[in-house]
Amino acid sequence: MPIIARALAEDVGDGDITTKWTVPFTKRADAKIIVKADGVVAGLGVAQWVFEAIDEAIVFAARVKDGDRVGAGDILAEVSGSARGLLTGERVALNFLQRMSGIATMTAQFVAAVRGTKARILDTRKTAPGLRVLDKYAVAAGGGANHRAGLYDMVLIKENHIEAADGIGPALLAVWKGMDFEGRDVPVEVEVETLSELDEVLVLGADRVMLDNMSLHDMREAVQKVRQVKGKKPELEASGNVSLEGVRAVAETGVDFISIGALTHSVKALDISMLF
Repeated sequence: MPIIARALAEDVGDGDITTKWTVPFTKRADAKIIVKADGVVAGLGVAQWVFEAIDEAIVFAARVKDGDRVGAGDILAEVSGSARGLLTGERVALNFLQRMSGIATMTAQFVAAVRGTKARILDTRKTAPGLRVLDKYAVAAGGGANHRAGLYDMVLIKENHIEAADGIGPALLAVWKGMDFEGRDVPVEVEVETLSELDEVLVLGADRVMLDNMSLHDMREAVQKVRQVKGKKPELEASGNVSLEGVRAVAETGVDFISIGALTHSVKALDISMLF
């Protein structure tokens, strides 16, 4: 996996000199990976791949599954093999596991907060560069849903696109023309900031509308407007600085999705250690 190869190259370089100079080549060891705080696990497979990339003979035995809730003191996995291999892979394996479990844990908190409503929690493209596939996997492990993977699999017309295209109408018409010319069919979403902009999109049509930093009142109005649309109705996505404390109120407006950049750009790593 290229992500793992890059991480190991960054950390190990031309050799783990501390381990090489302190630990005998023939030394074998057993270790436990232990979580030190309550949370949701993600990244066990990635951690395993790290150790196997260093030494295929290392045995990684997971004791829980990605997406499981765990408590402080729980054993996530047991690892055995070359002591040198375990020590060299420890930091990279834990870095992935801690970050991904932190994302899954935060996502699960937001998912729990909107339970009982129709709203689904979405991630964004505000991921660590080069780690998007892992960040989004962790969101899914926490019970969230993935938004577009990148700029290539969905159209999302945002404020700057609208400005550059001289309006929502010209932007949408250009998208339909471009899709037809290239023979492609991808979902189309438009960001709006006001109810009047929403009205314009509802006339022209789109698969989804992002309600950017709208008040709760305006979100409720937007939901009512969409309900009155005859035929195919666009999905509504709320976005913009949604906190854990406020997400329930947003969900209760009736929107379909709530996208939260903090899931991946402001994650707090779950505290996890490896002990021989």
